[in-house]
Amino acid sequence: EGNGADLDQYRWTQTLADVELRIPLNAGGPVRGKDLSVNIQQKSIKVGLKGKPPVVQGELAYKIHADDSFWSLEDQRCVIISMEKVNKMEWWNRMMTTDPEINTKKVSPENSKLGDLDGETRGMVEKMMYDQRQKQMGLPTSEEQKKEDMLKKFMAQHPEFDFSQAKVS
Repeated sequence: EGNGADLDQYRWTQTLADVELRIPLNAGGPVRGKDLSVNIQQKSIKVGLKGKPPVVQGELAYKIHADDSFWSLEDQRCVIISMEKVNKMEWWNRMMTTDPEINTKKVSPENSKLGDLDGETRGMVEKMMYDQRQKQMGLPTSEEQKKEDMLKKFMAQHPEFDFSQAKVS
């Protein structure tokens, strides 16, 4: 799976903006929040039961916004940590520096709406979509149209030239 990995101590998944870490606590019974020690830093994480060795401890492969990260306890048996990535334009190939790499080319990106994109990115995506539609209909793309318009303008400004044998590519 390209969006994360299922490892011995934990399972992690990601979107472009966030990472979720699920840590099962094999404590032999129900656990309460006050029994846990959870430390989330920009580049490291440490989770365990108070007074016992950490279940998970290590250096994160990428930076997170520690202040915007939080944890919760699910079914009194699993710690879920939600972390916000610092770089929201990159897929992580591992959670911890010691983890095996995953193939980020197999990541399934979530669908996004054009309205979610910043102005520059949105303009670029809309241009690509327009050019794609033009190509499918056998019409010139925006770049080809621009070149064609410039050539027509030049031809109009220079009637003394003979363009009948000109090949434009």
